Amino acid sequence: MRSSRAAAGLGLVLLVGVFAAGCDEAPTVEPSAPFPESAAQGGRRIDPPAAAGSLAPNLTTAGGAPLLSWLEPLADGRHRLLVSRLDGSGWAAPVTVAEGAGFFANWADLPAVAESGDGSHWLAKTADDTYAYSIFLARSVDSGASWAALGRLNDDGTHTEHGFVSYAAEPGGLRAFWLDGREMAAGGAMGLRTARITDTVGASEVLDDRVCECCATDAASGASGPLVVYRNRGEAEVRDTWVVRRDGEGWAAPAPAVVDGWVIGGCPVNGPAVDADGELAAVAWFTGAGDSPRVQTALSTDGGATFGPPTMIDAKAPAGRVDVVLDGAGGAVVSWLAVAGAGGSVRLRRVSADGRAGEPVEVAVTGASRASGFPRLARLGGTLYLAWVDTAPEEGHRIRARAVPLARVPSPS
Repeated sequence: MRSSRAAAGLGLVLLVGVFAAGCDEAPTVEPSAPFPESAAQGGRRIDPPAAAGSLAPNLTTAGGAPLLSWLEPLADGRHRLLVSRLDGSGWAAPVTVAEGAGFFANWADLPAVAESGDGSHWLAKTADDTYAYSIFLARSVDSGASWAALGRLNDDGTHTEHGFVSYAAEPGGLRAFWLDGREMAAGGAMGLRTARITDTVGASEVLDDRVCECCATDAASGASGPLVVYRNRGEAEVRDTWVVRRDGEGWAAPAPAVVDGWVIGGCPVNGPAVDADGELAAVAWFTGAGDSPRVQTALSTDGGATFGPPTMIDAKAPAGRVDVVLDGAGGAVVSWLAVAGAGGSVRLRRVSADGRAGEPVEVAVTGASRASGFPRLARLGGTLYLAWVDTAPEEGHRIRARAVPLARVPSPS
């Protein structure tokens, strides 16, 4: 199980999406059966029952099963936010969490699912400005079958951007992290904030007051508590991967997880990923430092306080869009979008505890444009689950998924 995205024994679901209107009745959709084994790509197809044109898939595990969320387009510019669980007979009929005309639907700020004690949430427009939206919460007490409003996560009233949310489990609830633009209303910078969610929403705290404006955050639960990784923004426009972690009763000072020295005058929309279990943590990221685009990963054996030297995952000008899970053997598996000819390639690569990388595995071929989104990765025991957007079908983009045995991702020789 991916330790950073589940809270054992709590059994309910917290969900984030982009939404501004009321919910309607869920559609009737028959469960889909898993596809047969594919020897060519080392896994079986498990495509979800998502309509053509769907976007923003995201994966997690809860209650011993994979959960997938996605956004589905409707008529007249409306969207619905759906979630489905995979079991032995296939994907369950999707549940509609929210539906309406005010979704901030895009390729990068993804809905997300996380297991919680008693909560849920999404994003909603607050004004006509493109990036004026807030984070609203809903609560499910029946494992995600129905939802009730819980209030707003960000505790301000500015018509600015609030998004790129990630979660880490805490005893009795969840810790949320997000990019918060309230200071930008007065000419300030984008900040990183956090709040605790139980059956109520706690007050927010500032963790870093100057961060990259639209690179996703990611969070995990380590030995000393939650940690969050994100792209910082220095005064000289250095935008490296940083980490903040719980240290006793408070938060340690923000610090670089790695030092690339990437100077870039705008947001690359390419955030880092993290997973953790006890004192072991893994971070994966994309950088363009030195005019050399690459994907790298690094391991920590002290709960994210320090990370070892980077391991190269892909130095052939990849698109990035990384995810990472621990492999249960002291190492990690990284997913990313590589560039292959005029298109993209969803790939996996395993890294051992001593930082050596095995041979990469291609899971799927797709596009390399923004429409292909961010491949998402989760692990349950000896199986890896991936979801991505296939941009090839003429009838509209399709969300695909695959289950890959961990043993088929080569360890370093």
